[in-house]
Amino acid sequence: MLGKGDIRRLRVLDQISRNSYKCSMKSAVSEKGQITIPKKLRDRLGIKPGVVLEFREDHGRLVASKVRAANPTDRFYGILKLRRRTDELIRRVRGKADTV
Repeated sequence: MLGKGDIRRLRVLDQISRNSYKCSMKSAVSEKGQITIPKKLRDRLGIKPGVVLEFREDHGRLVASKVRAANPTDRFYGILKLRRRTDELIRRVRGKADTV
């Protein structure tokens, strides 16, 4: 049977192994400058094939961040060329074209 101290130690070990990067994971840089992200990290961070990573330097450390996917409708923003003011178009759509 486990005592209170044993349970506390197990909780700390569980937190370190699941929520921390204290356990070292290494990867060598290839001749082409490529690295392999260890599977444990890919799984934990949700890095799947096709995910775009952005790299930056921070005080001598290499930091990689996942680039958020753009909203699919963003590329259509601003493509309509309107000949009228937006307010006028909204009034017309609502059936109030003659009122101001």
